[in-house]
Amino acid sequence: MLNKKGQTMSIAILSSVVIFIIGMLTINFLLTEVSNARINLDCGSASTISDGTKFLCLMVDTNIPYFIWLVFSISAGAILSRMNIK
Repeated sequence: MLNKKGQTMSIAILSSVVIFIIGMLTINFLLTEVSNARINLDCGSASTISDGTKFLCLMVDTNIPYFIWLVFSISAGAILSRMNIK
């Protein structure tokens, strides 16, 4: 039989795995929206768009890495919030 801390850690690890899987599954939906935004902004032809649109294309492109970083942070936070480090 596990003590209370052992049970809490296993629940924390399982919940962080669930959060990670759900986060990684939603990336496919985000990828289609990012590619649609790039097509609508005409990010493929860098010579014909203004500097503001180039910056907006750059910000649209950074959504995927930021989202992956967010999923990792939430998953790690779910585990670390259950640890009682003294």
